[in-house]
Amino acid sequence: MRNKLVVLAIVVASCFAYTKLMARVGSGSPPPDAPLEQQADLIRVYKSERRMLLLRGDFPISTYRISLGTAADAGPKQREGDERTPEGRYEIDWRNPKSMAYLSLHISYPNPDDRRNAEAGGFPAGGDIMIHGLPNGWGLFGNVHHLWDWTDGCVAVTNSEMRDIWARVPNHTPIEIMP
Repeated sequence: MRNKLVVLAIVVASCFAYTKLMARVGSGSPPPDAPLEQQADLIRVYKSERRMLLLRGDFPISTYRISLGTAADAGPKQREGDERTPEGRYEIDWRNPKSMAYLSLHISYPNPDDRRNAEAGGFPAGGDIMIHGLPNGWGLFGNVHHLWDWTDGCVAVTNSEMRDIWARVPNHTPIEIMP
């Protein structure tokens, strides 16, 4: 029994070290922007369906299965560390090609109402809510990540899907996150 615990501890420590190392290595080069007619002008996330759509006008141009925060079904994000995914209207306000997860687009959470509500409860609102791929170095797991919600409140897709999203979503694209 003791040997199994030692092996388990070594495996866990190795996975942690690998993840930290790969986070420093980064995602590699982001893809070029898609032609204007293939770019989204709205992102819509349906939390209960674990589905995200890119829309141009009223027409979906791409659909993705997603994973969310581990407490996504408990309602909208209320404060830092609650592991919920926000709900409401935001925008993509910046992007990070060297994030610890494969590429990432920042969602403009918290807005003034989110900040006010969190502070009224005596908590910081939190932030760093992103659309991103899998943690760097773990992309081989692809669609397996859909089996459970595993983020801290972000919207996660596969790495190949993230390349497509990165190319099709310019900064300042609105995002609506529905329950």
